[in-house]
Amino acid sequence: MKASMVLSLMGYLVVPSGAAVLGRCVVTKKLHEGGLSDFEGYSLENWVCLAYFENKFNPTAANDSLSGDYTGYGLFQIRNRDWCDHGKNRCHVSCSALLNPNLKETIECAKKIVKGKRGMGARTSWTLSCQHSDTLERWLDGCRL
Repeated sequence: MKASMVLSLMGYLVVPSGAAVLGRCVVTKKLHEGGLSDFEGYSLENWVCLAYFENKFNPTAANDSLSGDYTGYGLFQIRNRDWCDHGKNRCHVSCSALLNPNLKETIECAKKIVKGKRGMGARTSWTLSCQHSDTLERWLDGCRL
């Protein structure tokens, strides 16, 4: 009984071998190279923090909302309802392009989103976990740009 329970729990902890989770410093470098350092007044630390709290640095994630009214795509969980080709397509990009680990389309779309009147404040994960953090600098610790 105990052995089957332990094996069952271990199954939840194993990451599938096809998962494309990026390291924190890889994400940091890609976001920096994509021009997000201080873009619209948001530090690179804010962008890395957002990427972590959206989906733990997984650029290939596509997750349905709890209410089921949208799907979030990629590193920043960009919503299909407004931003990619399964909705209003304000970023002029396919939703599948937002799942590319090179992050080019994701970064360009994120720039359009943050230019909106609410900026990063439109992202609940940022307002709850990053906006008032006094430890943002830790997100760049040990990363070379």
